Amino acid sequence: MPFFENLTIWKEARILVNDIYRVHKSSKDFGFKDQIQRAVVSVMNNISEGAESGSDATFIRYLRIAKASCAEVRSMLYLSEDFNICDTVEADELRNKSTKISAGIYHLIQHLEKN
Repeated sequence: MPFFENLTIWKEARILVNDIYRVHKSSKDFGFKDQIQRAVVSVMNNISEGAESGSDATFIRYLRIAKASCAEVRSMLYLSEDFNICDTVEADELRNKSTKISAGIYHLIQHLEKN
């Protein structure tokens, strides 16, 4: 198993973390900002923790958590748009990034389950 830093989904999740932090930087709703930031960091960290776990079954479990966190991020981006934290174009771009990561996680789970 490669180090997590070599995984495309981890690299993409890292970019998404930075994007979410940038977009929400000036938000005064600290509870909301904290929640979306925790969710997006969860994606990246669960990928890395699972990759280093030493077992495919454990890795799959962590990947499922990361995939669920992607959905949470996407859901919260609708609220970010509703709360005028970001505009529709930016929210769509971030949701698309999250969807791409989620699809990559799904494909990695499928690959690991075949082994």
